[in-house]
Amino acid sequence: MDTFMAIDNMMGQLGWIILLGVIGLMMIGVTVLMILRQPEDPLTKLKRNQSAVASSRSSQHSLRQSDRNEQLEKFAKFLEPENVDELSAKELMLRQAGYASRDAVRFFHFAQMILGISGMVFGIVYVNFLGGGVGLTTQKMMLYTVGPGAIGYYLPRYWVTKRVAERKEQITRGFPDALDMMLVCVEAGQSLDQCIVRVASELRASYPALAEEFEVVAYEMKAGKDKITVLKDMGERCGVQDISSFVTVLVQSAAFGTSISDALRVYAEEMRDKRVMRAEEAANKLPTKMTLATMMLTVPPLLLILVAPSVLGITQLGAGVR
Repeated sequence: MDTFMAIDNMMGQLGWIILLGVIGLMMIGVTVLMILRQPEDPLTKLKRNQSAVASSRSSQHSLRQSDRNEQLEKFAKFLEPENVDELSAKELMLRQAGYASRDAVRFFHFAQMILGISGMVFGIVYVNFLGGGVGLTTQKMMLYTVGPGAIGYYLPRYWVTKRVAERKEQITRGFPDALDMMLVCVEAGQSLDQCIVRVASELRASYPALAEEFEVVAYEMKAGKDKITVLKDMGERCGVQDISSFVTVLVQSAAFGTSISDALRVYAEEMRDKRVMRAEEAANKLPTKMTLATMMLTVPPLLLILVAPSVLGITQLGAGVR
């Protein structure tokens, strides 16, 4: 009864009608979501796939542009650098971050534009309409207005740079294991192409970034691209010195006609030694880091425990003397 009275006091005489209306709208929304999430009819899916295949065969141009975003295509002039070298550098950076889509550059610049404008709008609203600019100087007001826009504009670049560093670290950690697998496959009698395909499938669970790069190499080799060119492209895409050295070893082995297994055995041993050296380096850095953390977390409480009673006694003694 108290609940009913509270609802009447809050919403008035039409409170129950409003409440029932809100519940009805919620039920309608849940029903619409359930309808939208129903599995697609297999027959409808088959017809759609057949129509897509027929349309792709009808035009080679549509096949090439099928994975491009048509809405972004209209604004390609504003979302892509006109300089070819700058565009290639941006594509390489996004590819190293794991974004291999053809529209990656456009999405990157679109995100910069949207976040920059949104941040500037937020700054303007905060300063002029929410009272954030009361008592501020002109310089601080400009900073609070333009600052969020600049942060939003540079946020995608920071995210991509962080992703590039993480992906390179993952490739560096997984590359010694990949070399050992490749050596086993080559010594078992498999060709380099088969070896790369097998290593890519085995590394998918533990090192997905490295497995993705090996899959790209395998697909390009199946497409008939020159093996040396494919390997050099892999070294450029990864941006890791170990991968570049590995590509150089394979290229030299193919040029001089030496055994690939011998080259892989020597380089795999070198990579294992390098991984041990990285682990020892990290272990040697650990005591310094632990010392700093220990000093920061233990010295202030210890000083507080030791000095606080003396300070309290001196304070009480001074109060007694007065």
